Amino acid sequence: MDLTSRLEIMNWLAGAGLSGLTETDLVRGFCERSRAAGLELSHGVVFMDTLHPIFEGRGFRWSDVETNSSDTFEYGPTSEGEAAERWQRSPFHAMLVSGQSERRFGRDEIDSRLIADLGIEGHQDFAVLLHRFGDAGIIGEMDCCYSFWSMRRPDGFDEAAMGAMRDLVPLLGLAVKSAAHARIARTLGHVYLGRDAAERVLSGRISRGVADRINAVLWFSDLRGSTAIGEAMDPAEIIPFLNDYADAAIGAIHDEGGDVLKLMGDGVLAIFNEDDMDAARRAALRAENQFRKNIQTLNERRASGNRPTTTAYVGLHVGEVFYGNIGSEERLDFTVVGPAVNEVSRIASMCRSIERELLVSSAFLAGINAPGSVHFVSTGRYALRGIGRAEELYTLDPEIRADGQAASRFERYLQDRKQ
Repeated sequence: MDLTSRLEIMNWLAGAGLSGLTETDLVRGFCERSRAAGLELSHGVVFMDTLHPIFEGRGFRWSDVETNSSDTFEYGPTSEGEAAERWQRSPFHAMLVSGQSERRFGRDEIDSRLIADLGIEGHQDFAVLLHRFGDAGIIGEMDCCYSFWSMRRPDGFDEAAMGAMRDLVPLLGLAVKSAAHARIARTLGHVYLGRDAAERVLSGRISRGVADRINAVLWFSDLRGSTAIGEAMDPAEIIPFLNDYADAAIGAIHDEGGDVLKLMGDGVLAIFNEDDMDAARRAALRAENQFRKNIQTLNERRASGNRPTTTAYVGLHVGEVFYGNIGSEERLDFTVVGPAVNEVSRIASMCRSIERELLVSSAFLAGINAPGSVHFVSTGRYALRGIGRAEELYTLDPEIRADGQAASRFERYLQDRKQ
């Protein structure tokens, strides 16, 4: 590969990295351009650790022939078990420990299991490059860019080819790292702020006091008897207990398009924010219905392991709120505030007082049409703590929870309204 070709690929990598091209497109574009310039790459893998609540890292692969393998893969922790053994057998681990930054391998030097895993049967010459990040460039365990390359010719990675790789792969790693940072920022935003709030923050709505006035369906839920359960259980079980039930709630809310804004111990604050408020109400009801099913499945699993179980209270309300940045110049929260938020919290608390799993406000029920409202009954009027007026609250007809036919009718209503 001549100098002109190298400069053209380097310029392309810089521009593609700045433009926000995805990691997969970066790797594919690099490999195709390198082959066109005479560097006969036949297979490439680039991966690095990341900052994610489930995955340890993410990788990207390219081949000169069509394969059934995905262009992207994710891997879990490599600190224990079979995954740790495989990692410690790999050339990447050996080079990382020894401090090497590049190494060329003949086919006989590569573990046959790695060849099978990477789908590189028939490839003859291999090169591994490691590019370490400085302390300021590390995020979580993301401290190195690993790349693995192959050619079909036994002498493919001669000194000229390795010289080209030394020039080009660092720029590819930099572009991939830039794309990974953007993805990590989005992932962290979704995990810690909520999906919609994160997208608003990432779009630039980060100024203190900037908030939108919106109408939204508000959800507040908490667990029944969680304080007493927590005091009675092994302290090591408290976090798994809370995680199990939070997962049951969050999964149901997200599946119906809602956004979880806050986790407060065992409490969940969420909104369903749609232009069509009738659709938002229906989405919240479908989420609550699925939440009950999730709890039932969860309780069966936990009970089989002799672990504590519970259920949850849910309050639903509709009102105008301010949705945006609230806090100090040094610490902001992107959330909702306003009287309606206080009301939905008090409604959920009233569930405990009158022993109802679900309570909805009159404002929530008022937006539901006749086929839906027939499934609700009044529980009476109540003075909510801190609220200046009495509120009539409603719950699902008890038959829906106890009678199969009534439950089926309610399910059909929810399904019909979803279509």
